[in-house]
Amino acid sequence: MKLPVLFASAAFVCALAGAARADLELPRPSPFAKVVQTVGLTDVTVDYSSPGVKGRKIWGTVVPYDQMWRAGANSATKITFSRDVTFAGKPVPAGSYAFFVIPTKGAWTVILNKKADQNGVGREYKESDDLLRVQVTPKAAPFRERLAYLVTDFTDDKASLDLEWEKVRLAIPLTLQTGAQALANINNAVDNTWRTYANAARYMLENKKDTDAAGKYVDQSLALKEDWYNVWIKAQVQAAKGDLKSARTTGEHAFELGKKAGPMFFLEGEIKKTLEEWNKKKA
Repeated sequence: MKLPVLFASAAFVCALAGAARADLELPRPSPFAKVVQTVGLTDVTVDYSSPGVKGRKIWGTVVPYDQMWRAGANSATKITFSRDVTFAGKPVPAGSYAFFVIPTKGAWTVILNKKADQNGVGREYKESDDLLRVQVTPKAAPFRERLAYLVTDFTDDKASLDLEWEKVRLAIPLTLQTGAQALANINNAVDNTWRTYANAARYMLENKKDTDAAGKYVDQSLALKEDWYNVWIKAQVQAAKGDLKSARTTGEHAFELGKKAGPMFFLEGEIKKTLEEWNKKKA
């Protein structure tokens, strides 16, 4: 009668032991690592696993020459660019890529593959998915026990993406379009700002009947950019203040600018009709 109880107790102890083993936390042979660096306006991110030298001969042995390597351990190393970059002289669109290398005793082949998440060299990898292959020559470096990726020597417009392990450094030059991107941001900000001031002026004129506030906002808009839209609002402000002569001149200028704007000239009919009315008052 006691035997089943004994078996049940033994099973319970084994279950506890299994749970303890499952919860056992030990250092990983190749721990996960991640480096993120903003260069100018671009985030460069590398996700990888970091194996150690552990007294072994790495190049030509642990990592064989003339064979594709996932440039890390476990899954393939993944590189992400938040904006378009130039990678070792080749254009690379913003996005994530699997990173492989083929080490040799001379220049290495560096590969970006469009299938970003994959286990590594195997059935998942397809050469047809390669975005690019470039040649980069590694250099000697101080000893590093664990594989590491670093973004070094960066300015707003360029950087070096470095793979370092054992006594080797593979430095990949990156160049970025930071100047053009910053200028585009400035132009967009100015564009949005002049429209904001113009809309504020129109609101104050049409809804609040506050010609002083409307005049202030439209002048701020015009100081940033002249467009048929804010020039027309300026003409309406002048008319509201009783200066029809200036309003007609400004309105005609707005009409000429609008005709050059093509489909964006959505108030053409309104402006034409209003100018006709102002011209009648002149007579």
